[in-house]
Amino acid sequence: MTPQGQFTVVAPIAADREPQLRSLLLTMNAAPGIADPGNDIVPFAQFPQLHFARFVILDDPTLGDIEVYGLARPRLPIYLAFIGDCDGAAADCLADMVATAAAGLRRVFGFCTDFQPDGDLLAWLRAHDLPIAASYVNWVGRTVRQIKQESALQQVLSARVDRTPLESPDDARTRWREMVNFVRTEVDSRRLTLTPPDPTPLSWLLAKWMNLVVSLLVSLLAMPFLLVLSPLLILQLRRLERSDPEICPRPASDLLVELQTLEDQDVTNQYTAFGSGKPGVFRRWLITVVFAVIQFTARYLFTRGYLGRVQTIHFARWVFVDNKRRVLFTSNYDGGHQAYMDDFINKVAWGLNVAFSSGIGWPHTDFLLARGARRESCFKYFQRRHQLPTQVWYKAYPGLTLCDMECNARIRQGLERHDLSAAQALEWLKLL
Repeated sequence: MTPQGQFTVVAPIAADREPQLRSLLLTMNAAPGIADPGNDIVPFAQFPQLHFARFVILDDPTLGDIEVYGLARPRLPIYLAFIGDCDGAAADCLADMVATAAAGLRRVFGFCTDFQPDGDLLAWLRAHDLPIAASYVNWVGRTVRQIKQESALQQVLSARVDRTPLESPDDARTRWREMVNFVRTEVDSRRLTLTPPDPTPLSWLLAKWMNLVVSLLVSLLAMPFLLVLSPLLILQLRRLERSDPEICPRPASDLLVELQTLEDQDVTNQYTAFGSGKPGVFRRWLITVVFAVIQFTARYLFTRGYLGRVQTIHFARWVFVDNKRRVLFTSNYDGGHQAYMDDFINKVAWGLNVAFSSGIGWPHTDFLLARGARRESCFKYFQRRHQLPTQVWYKAYPGLTLCDMECNARIRQGLERHDLSAAQALEWLKLL
């Protein structure tokens, strides 16, 4: 199994050069916000391990919201973020990109304040690759290669399978065997490729289980203190929940039009949100702990197609920016934007509250879990107001949803079985 990696390269843009950068990024697209896979600047399709990638300018329109706490609007830079989800180590993916697209990457990051045109590009990218506070991978180990090969397999079998009515239950097994023999012939003749998974890296396994042991030990050591302090922590949380301002105005119509122009170009969409965290030590510690819990559950529990009860997210991440003053959230999800938000409201609204209620202006919550995102209009206004237009977005397998990938994987698994019952063979044929 090949585990997935993620990189989040963030660098400040020179103030007078942002318009030129936006113009350059536009030349990378084949449609509004959708990257041309073979564009001359960063030809994403040449990197077989890359699932998703994006360039997005982090220009925070809500930066002044902190003034509701009596604090001055901070002077923080506008950033360029280069974000990717890949198979294998993110550092290796960045190295491959530098080896192939160094000239284009230098053009893009040449608009950043601390970039040296003649410097070590890979070292610079790695130095600006921010740590990920929490991340989610829909199916750990499902590679781009596997997705594309299984999609090709499904297309070949779908065109080949006999679709006449079955005369007896045993006919299903006969047709399954015919497909097994057909695929073997196609693979032997190299017209089809079904590469077996690579061995799981030992270093990744050791790091994963070491992290588990350390996390459990830290939790056990912290538990007595949390139990003793819990009444005080709950009282402080309730005090802040009652006093924290709520900022959920209707988003500007021009922002909505811009965002909607970039959406629904494919069965999968991108989402980028950016905003400031609520001030104070309590909120900072709370969001740090929350992200640690999200990272733990995503790493050990939600690794096979589900994030809670939500099944539409390919990849997601939370990243601290500006010394935890702001948080960047990105995701890649199937379906339309409204359906994406409704899915969360209906299934895991409490999870939204836990993950995002430390952001300035979040709809009022009760004891962290209740209300908040359940107040549909306020939540939807809030998330749209913090959403940023993504200038360039790449997907390695257009037209494929997570449901398609799961179906295609089951088709392959059925072919690799030694035998199927008549009922199992019938269910397998229904996948084609």
